[in-house]
Amino acid sequence: MSRAAIIGGGVIGGGWAARFLLNGWDVAVFDPDPEAARKINDVLLGARRALPMLYDRALPAEGRLTFCDTLEEAVAGAAWVQESVPERLALKHSVLKSLQDVVSEEAVIGSSTSGFTPSQLQEGSARPGQIIVTHPFNPVYLIPLVEVVGSAENDAEMLEKADSILTSLGMFPLRVRAEIDAHIADRLLEAVWREALWLVSDGIATTEEIDNAIRYGFGLRWAQMGLFETYRIAGGEAGMKHFMEQFGPALAWPWTKLMDVPEFTPELVDLIATQSDAQSGALDIRALERLRDDNLVAMMRALKQRDAAAGALLNAHEATLPKPPEQVPLRSVERVIPVDWTDYNGHMNEGRYGQIFSDAADAVMAEIGADATYIAGGLSYFTVETTVKYLKETHAGERVHVASRITLADGKKLRLWHEMIRSADDTVLASCDQFLLHVSLETRASCPPAPTVLAKLGALARQHGATE
Repeated sequence: MSRAAIIGGGVIGGGWAARFLLNGWDVAVFDPDPEAARKINDVLLGARRALPMLYDRALPAEGRLTFCDTLEEAVAGAAWVQESVPERLALKHSVLKSLQDVVSEEAVIGSSTSGFTPSQLQEGSARPGQIIVTHPFNPVYLIPLVEVVGSAENDAEMLEKADSILTSLGMFPLRVRAEIDAHIADRLLEAVWREALWLVSDGIATTEEIDNAIRYGFGLRWAQMGLFETYRIAGGEAGMKHFMEQFGPALAWPWTKLMDVPEFTPELVDLIATQSDAQSGALDIRALERLRDDNLVAMMRALKQRDAAAGALLNAHEATLPKPPEQVPLRSVERVIPVDWTDYNGHMNEGRYGQIFSDAADAVMAEIGADATYIAGGLSYFTVETTVKYLKETHAGERVHVASRITLADGKKLRLWHEMIRSADDTVLASCDQFLLHVSLETRASCPPAPTVLAKLGALARQHGATE
């Protein structure tokens, strides 16, 4: 079992702990704050609910979480150490020095810093090549981006090791090619933030109006296509060059105030705080976090279906997750019910039961060799009839599995019995009796299976006590 140490248990440290834990790592946390355990467990409640919803396969068994009284205890055996203490360089230097006194020389030490460069962090350190910037985005357990920044002190092998570990957690390590204050993403965010402050300060827009401009407009485009690809499309058939020629002159117009910062007066702070309270004050922070997480899950799952942007990353990570263990009956599906599978009644809708039992049948097909290669060869099984019984409500966030059994295997005829079971208490939530026929994709008529499939099917049917 791999082990990570989290130094600093605030929102970001808690997010890192959740990302590692839910991907099967043991995690040790060091934070002198007496509230650290409560804060991290609050983050974990949201992460345990949200992250598994992104996947159509079960994540690894959760690792063990330990709260430690000393740095030495926290980093013992750690392959990865994530420093997430407040953004004060002197404090980070002190923590990093203490870490290197007790941590293995082979461990990666990543800093969550949003502003400091690795060279700044490495000043005065015993082993500067061990320290890198690994800057994530909140919530760390859902947002995949992490900016990885090294200095001349970091060798390529160490940076590649960091990239590999982060990728195994389902994250997207963006290697920043040069040291620069605030890296890449925060510099872009800072530009938008400054302009937003001016718009509020000058009475042009409220906090809610600015948020509406983003979430109903360019934020949707940016979420799946970024900045430059979006503008390439804006250039029409002539592409990016035409866009630049058409809109480039606008950069000389006095539209923005990006080089100036509005004076941060108490009046401006009160104005923004008052508008924000009016906009979002009806929901407490936990409700806002759940709303954010549910929206992110739904958007990222939509991209997953299209195998695009963050969705393609999810598909690649999901392919590395372990398949359900072999057993009788066959555990054909093991997953968490995502929020986008529920309806206005608050429970899983009928179409998604069809989805989960279809996925279960696909797993049986793969087990007997009637897979994508088999289909490409012109043979497949078609469902002729299903009878689904809805026995109990199923809600978003519930972990379920499907037990599938072959009840009939007679030449071209195949019958499956599926039960969808709540994993927490083994309650059967729904069942499906499914009858299939083997067909030729060329004639679209029934025909006997290929001998290899027939042999595997017969062996599995006998394990299941099926009629042959």
